[in-house]
Amino acid sequence: MSKKTLRIGVDVGGTNTDGVVLDPTRASDPDKGIMASHKSPTTTNPSLGINSTITTMFKTANISPDQVASVTIGTTHFVNAVVERDANRLSKVAVLRLVGPFAKHATPCIDWPDDMRELILGYYALIKGGLEVDGHLISDIDVEEIKAECAKIKERGIKSVVVVGIFSPIDTVERQEERAADIIHAEIPGCDVVLSKEVANLGFLERENAAILNASILPFARKTIRSFQEPIKALGLHCPVFITQNDGTILSGDMAARLPIRTFSSGPTNSMRGAAFLVGSNDGLEDAMMVVDVGGTTTDVGLLLANGFPRQQAAYSDLAGVRMNFSCPDIKSIGLGGGSVVRDEEVMTVGPDSVGYKLTEEARVFGGKVLTATDCTALANPNIKVGDAELVKGALSEEGIKKFRAVVTKKLEKIIDTMKTSPEDLPVLLVGGGAIIAPDQLKGASKVLKPKYAEVANAVGAAIARVSAVVDTVRSTESRTTQQILDEVCQDAIERTVTAGALRESVKIVEMENLPLAYIANKTRFIVRAAGECDYSRTDLETAADAGSSSPDSADQMDEYKKSAAEEKSTKKTKSEPKEEIDIATYKPTVKNRVWYVNETDLSWISIGCYILGTGGGGSPYAHELNLRRLMRLGAIVRVVSPDDLPDDAQVGCGGGAGSPTVGIEKLAGDAMMESQIELYKVCPQKATHMIAMEIGGGNGLQGMTLGASLNMDLPCVDGDWMGRAFPTKWQTTPVVFNERSPIWAPIAMTDGNGNTLIMPSAKSDAHVERILRAALSQMGSSVAAAEPPVTGAECRRWAVEHTVSQSWRIGRAVARARKENCVDRVAEVILDECGGQGIGGRVLWKGKIVGVKRELRAGHIYGECIIEGADVVDDTVNPERVKELAAAEGQGGGEAKQFKGLINIPFKNENIAAIKFSKSKDQDGKEVEKEEEVLAVVPDLISIIDAQNGEAIGTPEYRYGLLVVVLGITASDRWTSERGIEIGGPKGFGMDDRFTYKPMGKFVKPVSVIDEFDVSE
Repeated sequence: MSKKTLRIGVDVGGTNTDGVVLDPTRASDPDKGIMASHKSPTTTNPSLGINSTITTMFKTANISPDQVASVTIGTTHFVNAVVERDANRLSKVAVLRLVGPFAKHATPCIDWPDDMRELILGYYALIKGGLEVDGHLISDIDVEEIKAECAKIKERGIKSVVVVGIFSPIDTVERQEERAADIIHAEIPGCDVVLSKEVANLGFLERENAAILNASILPFARKTIRSFQEPIKALGLHCPVFITQNDGTILSGDMAARLPIRTFSSGPTNSMRGAAFLVGSNDGLEDAMMVVDVGGTTTDVGLLLANGFPRQQAAYSDLAGVRMNFSCPDIKSIGLGGGSVVRDEEVMTVGPDSVGYKLTEEARVFGGKVLTATDCTALANPNIKVGDAELVKGALSEEGIKKFRAVVTKKLEKIIDTMKTSPEDLPVLLVGGGAIIAPDQLKGASKVLKPKYAEVANAVGAAIARVSAVVDTVRSTESRTTQQILDEVCQDAIERTVTAGALRESVKIVEMENLPLAYIANKTRFIVRAAGECDYSRTDLETAADAGSSSPDSADQMDEYKKSAAEEKSTKKTKSEPKEEIDIATYKPTVKNRVWYVNETDLSWISIGCYILGTGGGGSPYAHELNLRRLMRLGAIVRVVSPDDLPDDAQVGCGGGAGSPTVGIEKLAGDAMMESQIELYKVCPQKATHMIAMEIGGGNGLQGMTLGASLNMDLPCVDGDWMGRAFPTKWQTTPVVFNERSPIWAPIAMTDGNGNTLIMPSAKSDAHVERILRAALSQMGSSVAAAEPPVTGAECRRWAVEHTVSQSWRIGRAVARARKENCVDRVAEVILDECGGQGIGGRVLWKGKIVGVKRELRAGHIYGECIIEGADVVDDTVNPERVKELAAAEGQGGGEAKQFKGLINIPFKNENIAAIKFSKSKDQDGKEVEKEEEVLAVVPDLISIIDAQNGEAIGTPEYRYGLLVVVLGITASDRWTSERGIEIGGPKGFGMDDRFTYKPMGKFVKPVSVIDEFDVSE
């Protein structure tokens, strides 16, 4: 083993297969230990490109196979199979959910694009099983039930099965998924069984989605891995063959053949890790740095942390319209590359269209006819030798060359600024074959580096990839401190990394986070990642000769795989867009005789609006939207009526969910919402004739319509709610504000959906209802449904915040229109237009980047603060006219959009409760101190943070460093602005000190009723 010092890195891309031979013992040399590099065309059978690349490098550097310690390969083959919807590479999958009575209404693949679902999902069943967040059983698995489902799967000829259980990632005792898998293997010999807990972490739907895609790609993955290993074996290399995964570390060939989804985003990660190595070291960097990978069509930009690993995405990622939660690098892309088409018109444009891999045929420097960024670069810089610069002479004037440079520079500066998490300049590394088009200086960059071998940085990243392991678990902090548990979890991560093949003394903790769980006593989620160098002295590491040799489809050959022209087309869909293609500007909802009949388009917009009105809380409406959409597709009629039309003696009922967002994303709803209504009316003599949402903000904003749907209670939903937003407690509701009778919220029923019901026939006060139910919540799985007693129609007209379903619809429509018209940069202003107008019903409080987040658990609620630094969120490199439009919308006469400079703090208690501008300075001792400058807004006014890139709300659990956001302020309903209303829902209601006095940011404008505007009476 002592002679085996060389590492080979190979990146099998869609166009080229890149390779390097690296000697890590010579990493301090000017060439960073790189002995050879090469590019070969990627073919349908990847083994040909790999063989050609390695053979050429061996000859170039005179290398002997017995000097090679490892071969590590990165690939886009698996992710391309999914993006391209290739039926030749994707298999049918059966899904068995271990969920007991839960997860009935958001069925597998319900949120997938139709073509993807039809291609992959072959069968599913919901069966006994699942855990509560504290590890107690929801129910145990039933062996005979699983055997019966296996017979159905076998009958359909399906050979890939996914097993997914509630809270399975923290199931170390019951091992329900593992036990179910043993039964399936016995009943269906030779089938593939994928355990969701091995694929991703907490987040039931997203973990299931990832597991299904993983299962579908398995047969193709085995063939691909063999095609990687065959040339290694043929070349006489007796060494381990590894595959790089999404976080920049390695998988064995066997593990990659079982979990190919872990490789889906390895390409960008390899580029970033390789770039860092070329200028720094494999053990980490002195500071974070930006990596800009310029290809032929796009530029990918990511932030490389000081630990040498890319910053990861937030909670969710999206691939081909499928939402998942596995680890992915946080990469932003723009349509700029060496093949970008340049048009010198009134406004010069560079991209986003590109000649791509046909650059050497179509670019002018290569004898083609299309003016590309490569042509303009050759014209602007005679020192760059690419093609024949004579062929492009005269294509641009001197002024045109200046404009080209300015556009490219501005595009790169903008995307770099978007990815930064602090105002300080960062080093910028330029890599990729298209890096020649980038300038040597960029605003926001402390220095711009173009390292040698930058064109094969992805292969370098593969060669230096390390071994890692992640622990994501929920532990009790009742008897031990958070630090003690964190130390234990870190040690567990280290041991798992060593087991995976790392050299023990090289293993370090590279990432750790702890998140207290709301409404759950003494429970905290811990996430720890460890990484280290591969221990090549070990004899148990897999070699090319034995990987995948016993797989059931070993006779299949890679060269059988061919794509049809139709299958090469990729259609990306997102969860927020309705299925049907509509003209948003002319669309009219169906309103007949003062009744609004809600359809899927309406639902999509209402859901978007509900989360924005949630002011950071209320939980994501996503799963609830899926449930209501399912009911609609089953034929349910959803009716909304105006509070103005309620008879005095109407009985307006209510229902909603309460609990921890972490439990909510894992233990999907069953029938608890309807069960609580049934239990309530056993003790409540007044029967509901209508339903209304408890709070329009967040997931509960859809519950009035869901309960009232014709397949449930078949009652019309009132266009209003009891908050006009989201608030954390039951006594912070408008009926309590009016104080005409007390208590309002008793009798009340609460169910957990698993057979446990709590009924309070009476209560001393609404505050007592809140405290008692909150205490029971933690003993009922931390996720419950509550049914509140009805109020009369006359009371509803006096107390309700009116037309908030209409307001949500209008806000969601504004977001959808901004996306469709590619003007998301104006989405905040358009939203405010729907809330009474800018400067009247609200205003843009801030635009910038999140640069700090703190959270802590107190009395069952998550308290914290979000720090946002002012920044420009307008991309004036694409359309300069947009800047003038935005300036006009913001009332700026000079043609320049308003700039937000400085910092603001958004404190929250489940929901955002204030927006405070402050500055930092140093005292006489040199210590940094904060100085409050201005309170921009405070409750009960609404303070919402939305994603500046897509217009969607960002909830407090999703706040993270680096997000580009807009902070909206919307004036509270006049139901809240009485003295008692401000006392309950204002600063004092949240325990804020005397510095915070409510001053309305504008004048409340009652939302325009959809029913009033669009009614067609017969």
